[in-house]
Amino acid sequence: MAALMLMLKSLRSCSVGPSRALQFGTRALSSTAHLQAQVQTKSKKTLARPGMKNIVLVEGVRTPFLLSGTTYAELMPHDLARAALQGLLNRTGIPKDSVDYIIYGTVIQEVKTSNVAREAALGAGFSDKIPAHTVTMACISSNQAMTSAVGLIAAGQCDAVVAGGVEFMSDVPIRHSRKMRKIMLALNRAKTLGQRLSLIGSIRMAHLAPELPAVAEFSTSETMGHSADRLAAAFGVSRLEQDEFALRSHSLAKKAQDEGLLQDVISFKVPGRDIVSKDNGIRPSSMEQMSKLRPAFVKPHGTVTAANSSFLTDGASAVLIMSEEKALAMGFKPKAYLRDFVYVSQDPKDQLLLGPTYGTPKALERAGLTLNDIDVFEFHEAFAGQIMANLKAMDSDWFAQTYMGRKTKVGVPPMEKFNLWGGSLSLGHPFGATGCRLVTTVAHRLQKEGGQYGLVAACAAGGQGHAMVIEAYPQ
Repeated sequence: MAALMLMLKSLRSCSVGPSRALQFGTRALSSTAHLQAQVQTKSKKTLARPGMKNIVLVEGVRTPFLLSGTTYAELMPHDLARAALQGLLNRTGIPKDSVDYIIYGTVIQEVKTSNVAREAALGAGFSDKIPAHTVTMACISSNQAMTSAVGLIAAGQCDAVVAGGVEFMSDVPIRHSRKMRKIMLALNRAKTLGQRLSLIGSIRMAHLAPELPAVAEFSTSETMGHSADRLAAAFGVSRLEQDEFALRSHSLAKKAQDEGLLQDVISFKVPGRDIVSKDNGIRPSSMEQMSKLRPAFVKPHGTVTAANSSFLTDGASAVLIMSEEKALAMGFKPKAYLRDFVYVSQDPKDQLLLGPTYGTPKALERAGLTLNDIDVFEFHEAFAGQIMANLKAMDSDWFAQTYMGRKTKVGVPPMEKFNLWGGSLSLGHPFGATGCRLVTTVAHRLQKEGGQYGLVAACAAGGQGHAMVIEAYPQ
């Protein structure tokens, strides 16, 4: 806590505040033509390197992201993952036996399908000869799935890998208490009626209390929302500024949805229900309505509310990643090159959600780029306060020197290039699936806006983060 207070004291003297950096309003909601005019049009070098394979994103899809407890409520995680895989097959037309490996990311695992990648792949009709495994790395689980795919291709093990992610918050596993579990296991081993009766007689009401999964840090016992609230306070991010950013996210997402820009969304016929074709969490409100909500975590004086936080979401995503040589040989036109990436990790107590701040400069340096070279930014929006705290940290020489071992600050992404089709606050955030959405959105925006380089950055539980540079494929 002392470190957090020191951070607060020093950062409040930063010359560029969030309001100035974000520049909400008409520029953020300007026309597509105006946005394209903002993109640098000068010719830039390619990031291809001699002796290294070019690895490409061929296609990316996702199910509509829905508020948990709505239309997907009666399904299971592998149902959503299977739908995303089938959507990818339909969109690309790739023969199922041409895929070498399948990797999925997820956070809260369904115990019946612990390797959800395998179950979803079999359900989607992939050959049982194709290996599949599941990874978990909190909110960057599908980022890990994608970079694992990149590694397999770069190593020459595979030519075509499907990566994706899924999260299903409508039905999370709930356990019996530890004491009750011990009794139940002992009952299973008991050999006589007397032993069983004795164990049953030892059960107390307290033993029946369930253990609920919590979005909290095991190492600190603090919920992520509480951490976000403290982080916003440390960086001097006001409630007004957070609500402004959340409104921006929902407004831009609604605009993108109405204009048909969210091309990665596939229609999904939910068994026994209607066809779902749109995200249902996009709900532009008003500053007046948002201001009425009470703090959700630090009460009564916190600034993080339900309106400026991402919501519990059900959804799945899938991407087809290939070597460029193989993609072209099969007649595909890739969407983008997947270039340099990094993973970072820092203090999970006071810097839990600062992954983008730490990851961005490292990814840029690996690629030999600067912040000014990036045409498209897509940062994961866990909380509005988290995004704005990152922007202030990135704009602080003091933070760079004190915590990052850098001589100068990273710099602030210009808002006319930042999350222009909405983000996790509005589109939804199925923990394990968001990374693929971010990467696919960058690829689509580069094509639409005529840019060359994009940057994905995300934070994750445990104080971890990910950043990746993406290069547009020549049109």
